[in-house]
Amino acid sequence: MWQNMLLKSVEQGLVFGIMALGVYITFKILNFADLSVDGSFPLGAAVAASLIVGGHSPFTATLAAILAGALAGYITGFLNTAGKISDLLAGILTMTSLYSINLRIMGKPNIPLLNQPTVFSIIQGDIKKIFPGFPTQYTYLILFIIIVIIVKTLLDAFLKTQLGLALRATGDNPQMIRSQGVNTDMTKIIGLSFSNALISLAGALVAQYQGFADVGMGIGTIIAGLASVIIGDALVGEKSIFIATLGVLFGSFLYRFSISLVLSFRLAQASDLKLLTALVVILALTAPRFKKSLNRKRSNIYAGS
Repeated sequence: MWQNMLLKSVEQGLVFGIMALGVYITFKILNFADLSVDGSFPLGAAVAASLIVGGHSPFTATLAAILAGALAGYITGFLNTAGKISDLLAGILTMTSLYSINLRIMGKPNIPLLNQPTVFSIIQGDIKKIFPGFPTQYTYLILFIIIVIIVKTLLDAFLKTQLGLALRATGDNPQMIRSQGVNTDMTKIIGLSFSNALISLAGALVAQYQGFADVGMGIGTIIAGLASVIIGDALVGEKSIFIATLGVLFGSFLYRFSISLVLSFRLAQASDLKLLTALVVILALTAPRFKKSLNRKRSNIYAGS
């Protein structure tokens, strides 16, 4: 039981870690409260599932999901920059609109993929041909590790380019970077498009991993992503981009493992999952403040003695 739970936690931590990396770009790099995540995650699942059921290649469907997510991020950025709508409201408007759009794309609230080819089933078949004795239960784990390494490497490399540095500067000090001649509106749009593209990629992979796409599968996604980012930040800090993104992935695993642990010991029901997620985020946000307050009180006590 423990081995299976650990394996599932690592798999889910990796695939949802891609989504968390997208959240990291907006909330930590851009300092942009993007709530369109709850819409762009199922958007990726809806686009991929609809195309796969329609007879298209799973790889083409996954690529289309990435482009659809980038478009959703572009719309949020456009509303914020050109429409002068606050980041919070722009994300909410996009998220709300995407619910209806996802229903239109799928044509129904749920699309099963159990008898359909997926990225994983195709690669799994190829692995069986090349390595007949390879244990199939580790196929998802190996594939997720490869995908996450590729995504993380590309993200780390991008954030070290001139455009990536402009993106980071836009979140840190927009007035300063504007004085250097950088169009911060454009960097916001690029960052939001990149972020939501990763989130939609995660949605497409999760749909193929779980065997279905559902219009409501994005509810609470932003909270789960924030939990991963906050846990990772609390554990490793922000020493470098490489360490920070690695911390996000580790935070995603810890979050999924803690949820699995609570559910396996029946300390809570599956219906309490969203409540548990909210409590994890609250704890992660308030713990550093309580720690600082406690250290301050101890310092005052020592100073008085």
